[in-house]
Amino acid sequence: MLVLAGALAVLIGGCGADADSPRPGALAVTATTAQVADLVRNVGGQAVDVHQILEPNSDPHEYEVRPGDVKAVAESRLVIASGGDVDGWLGDATDAAGAQDRVVELIDHVRTRSGSEAGQRGDLDPHWWQDPRNAVRAVAAIRDALVAADPADAAGFHRRAAAYTRRIQRLDGAIARCWSRVPPQRRRLVTTHDALGYYAHRYGITVVGAVIPSLSTAGAPSAGGLARLVDAIRRERVKAIFAESSVNPKVEQAIAQETGAVVGRPLWADSLGPAGSDGATYLASLASNTRALVSGLTDGAVDCRLP
Repeated sequence: MLVLAGALAVLIGGCGADADSPRPGALAVTATTAQVADLVRNVGGQAVDVHQILEPNSDPHEYEVRPGDVKAVAESRLVIASGGDVDGWLGDATDAAGAQDRVVELIDHVRTRSGSEAGQRGDLDPHWWQDPRNAVRAVAAIRDALVAADPADAAGFHRRAAAYTRRIQRLDGAIARCWSRVPPQRRRLVTTHDALGYYAHRYGITVVGAVIPSLSTAGAPSAGGLARLVDAIRRERVKAIFAESSVNPKVEQAIAQETGAVVGRPLWADSLGPAGSDGATYLASLASNTRALVSGLTDGAVDCRLP
């Protein structure tokens, strides 16, 4: 903590305007994850200047706060976090910057997989954005936070939030229609870690298991756990298993060889992809995941038509 605070003093005291400084007149906002940053940009437009802490295709569970993050938090009028385990490290930066009162945690504004309000942390699944209905709720929370921080741009925030909400709802409907064409017995999901629970609940998919039976990639598979997973894949006749874009798929490949399943196209689970990839935005990542899952689980028999 003292190291971060000291680094903050040096950075703020010794730096003038640079490439990362907010644009003149724009509301300076720090967003923790790629998903959150994308939502904020869609609502804020040119009225906000977003500093995104996590790089595309990085694992948030393994991140450590850097002095530059503390500087960005200190200079931001608003800090928007995903909440829960994916950016629990943010507390170090906000403590060092004295910015606790400027933090909005989106997990406080969404619904858990059980349908209740997400208020208790505990073992709460932090991957709320995998259900587009939660993204709609998050967009509303972002809109309200931006309006409170910059009332002069309220009309623009409301307009862009409404337009983006319609896009999310349109994609959500198209994904639901696509999954309705997949027989229930084919809707069996195995992934790297338990990151798609919200998605599975939304679209009627059964989660058979995960290589890392944890809400975080920081966990580790055990020999006994992998043996039980192999048995479950055989018993449930799972056609494909899916690695995540940010991890090495060697274990998934070994399980596929053992069970006769195939390894599907990598999924965007904890992060978005770099510019130019099929997961570069929140909506693109949902569409990419859906195409990969549906194609893998139906041997390519179902082709999703998504906006």
